[in-house]
Amino acid sequence: MPTILGIISQKGGVGKSTLTQAIAVEAAYNGLAVHIADLDAQQFTSTEWASIRARGALLPTVTACTYTTLKAALDGMPRCDLLILDGPARTSAGTLEIARTVDLVIQPTGAARADLSPAIRAFHELAARGIPTHKLIMVLSRILGAAEAKEARRYITDAGYAVLDGCIMERVSYRTAQDLGRAITETDYDT
Repeated sequence: MPTILGIISQKGGVGKSTLTQAIAVEAAYNGLAVHIADLDAQQFTSTEWASIRARGALLPTVTACTYTTLKAALDGMPRCDLLILDGPARTSAGTLEIARTVDLVIQPTGAARADLSPAIRAFHELAARGIPTHKLIMVLSRILGAAEAKEARRYITDAGYAVLDGCIMERVSYRTAQDLGRAITETDYDT
């Protein structure tokens, strides 16, 4: 059985698929066979990205497929070392099912209260339903500067949740890379 990560969000536009793709590429660079189960059947962002990546013959290889349910993803996934579930843009009953199945739940969030409050509520709901808080971690995404990151980090830790060091900054080069089937870790710019 592969290690399974669940990337979830309470709202769209916070970098869920961006984070999914970056983790997938970096894990593949480190020799893991990686598959993304794109559970957002309305958007299929990661599936489309992987298709662009495959057409460009970019290495390392990352596979992705759209699935309508978690069961379908688990039953239909290819043999892999790491399965990343790119969840729907909003939490639902399926989010609890994801959280119960995965080794780690990762939720990206922006720094605005409009991003942070729903993210915290989503984790509170999972914790209230029995998901251990050590399985819940946030990643700051689409951040504009250090002061913004510091304040968002404080808000998350005050709510009782872990947040990874560092953050994903807002960069035009990241969108350009993704348009070409690359991850944000594969930009053409050293900085």
